[in-house]
Amino acid sequence: MSRPIIANMRTWPRNLSTAQGGGLSTSQCGGMSTSQYGGMSTSQYGGMSTSQYGAMSTSQYGGLSTSQFGGLSTSQYGGLATSQYGGLSTSQYGGLSTAPGGGMSTSPIDVYRSNIPPWPVFLRELESRGYRSQAGLIRRYLPSTRNHWSAKHGLRRF
Repeated sequence: MSRPIIANMRTWPRNLSTAQGGGLSTSQCGGMSTSQYGGMSTSQYGGMSTSQYGAMSTSQYGGLSTSQFGGLSTSQYGGLATSQYGGLSTSQYGGLSTAPGGGMSTSPIDVYRSNIPPWPVFLRELESRGYRSQAGLIRRYLPSTRNHWSAKHGLRRF
């Protein structure tokens, strides 16, 4: 069983795959794409949008929301939840899982999707809001900062 679909919640690829449609892909609809609907797009429905449902939004379902399902929520399915499917979960389909479907997976199959901003941006936002232990936990699961993709995507600073 894969991660549940939450009605009204927008998500973007947020795993560590560089393949088309992966969380680190710059191709259309990829997690690092700046094109419309892309994970790094600031346009409405983009992964860096501050409008309702956007990853940089603090409104309900937003990537920086503390309400249920929000990126800063600790409730079930929230970005800071440690329960199954949560953003800080290491179980299958969790944000820190390296298995296919997990947020730390490099697999192009069953790509992890989340309402949070891209990992480097999410880490900066967590720290600026005082979530230092959660940011530290995520860093421990990210590949070594010496890796090429880490430098390319701005994770050297972390």
